[in-house]
Amino acid sequence: MNLSNLKPAVGATRNEKRVGRGTGSGRGGTSTRGHKGAKSRSGYSKKSGFEGGQMPLQRRVPKFGFKNINRVEYKSINLDVLALLTEKDSNASTLDAAYFVNAGLVSKNAKVKILGRGEITKAVEVHAHAFSKSAVEAIEKAGGKAVTL
Repeated sequence: MNLSNLKPAVGATRNEKRVGRGTGSGRGGTSTRGHKGAKSRSGYSKKSGFEGGQMPLQRRVPKFGFKNINRVEYKSINLDVLALLTEKDSNASTLDAAYFVNAGLVSKNAKVKILGRGEITKAVEVHAHAFSKSAVEAIEKAGGKAVTL
């Protein structure tokens, strides 16, 4: 036995009934489409959300809110997290986006914002896309540097 002589079991398959072949085909003159209406016509395609002429749900429900397409989403990292990173890795003098990615804090393409919760004691150079005022003050007070990308 090999793949070339495999066949389905006897009676497992049937020929498909071909529609649109006249009244003698067993499907009648309408070819299983019924009488009249949009679905009986050639070229019919149902529009998404169409409810047969009734006002669709998408148009019935009141609209509200606003989505700002220019909004910039930042992944926030607080100073206490930076302090933990510097304690674990005593050689770290610069903390940049690649460092945060390797530490598992942010994804590769995320924009990073440093926030001011907690304290940092070690002087480190922090590279990020944005900083809060309190974070910049705390980093510079510790002898470090806040570099905006």
